[in-house]
Amino acid sequence: MKKQYIALLIVGLFLLGFPAVVHSSYYQHLLIITFIWVIIGSSWNLLAGYTGQVSFGHAIFFGIGAYTAGILATKLGISAWWGMLLGGFVSMAIALFVGWVCFRLRGPYFALATLAGGEIFRLIATNWESLTDGMVGILIITTFKSKLPYYYLSLGLAAACIFAIHLIMKSKWGYYFVSIREDQDAAESLGINTSLYKNISLLVSAFFTGLAGAFYMNYMGFIDPEVVFSLHYISIMAILVGIVGGVATIMGPAVGALVMVGLQETFRSSFFGLAPSWVSQGHALVFGLLVIFVIMFLANGIVGDWGKIKRYVFRRKVFRV
Repeated sequence: MKKQYIALLIVGLFLLGFPAVVHSSYYQHLLIITFIWVIIGSSWNLLAGYTGQVSFGHAIFFGIGAYTAGILATKLGISAWWGMLLGGFVSMAIALFVGWVCFRLRGPYFALATLAGGEIFRLIATNWESLTDGMVGILIITTFKSKLPYYYLSLGLAAACIFAIHLIMKSKWGYYFVSIREDQDAAESLGINTSLYKNISLLVSAFFTGLAGAFYMNYMGFIDPEVVFSLHYISIMAILVGIVGGVATIMGPAVGALVMVGLQETFRSSFFGLAPSWVSQGHALVFGLLVIFVIMFLANGIVGDWGKIKRYVFRRKVFRV
């Protein structure tokens, strides 16, 4: 356990000092995007990995948070930064409705219901032009020219999200979440109010995802329905981050976010200009192959199966011992 804390301390110090060593705004941008995915992936992991409610609709809460910040700025003349707090709570309010509808279902039916919910919200944002400006999208002027404030703010939000979920999983709520995941009927027979605790898990997950969406609006300065309510780029990506890093592990989504963003950018840039341009279209194929590999050989993800990875990498040394 002490080794884990030392490793986290080293990583934390490295990330705090990174902008002082690497002045490139490009690499700072990549880490900012990674931190956003750490928040989204950790939020999805709380609901799906720990509570067993696999969601295909986390784009709902990300989009709601982003549009809350954008609408505050464009329609009400209020700084979009207020959306950093309000976006999380508006997402929680929407999550109450989503939970009321979708938690009547279980397993794949719940997953399909959340998928349909995400598409419904995307269509609402597309067609309610008087509020969302439809496909034109919302454009705001970003507050800072430098990426440093965004870097440290996103790092702080990611760390706060991970720490909050860690505390939750060490509390009574965490044990209730896991009991629901393992056997909901057995949990109910023990007197656990499964509907209540599934909704609590969803509310916490929605809050942090909405917070990430509001930060994205402030950082990027532009959103439209196809970006923030995207099934592929938000909901599916959140699942991939969790699966690759390790479902039901605290640090799994952080590792998964680093791997997925790194792979995505490597292929988008055609291996940083070293490969032909057509390579940039292959990231979806690589993502699919990576997920197949993880399911077949690392069912618990990189963090969950880290012991297996170490034994494989250092197997010769182990055999000598």
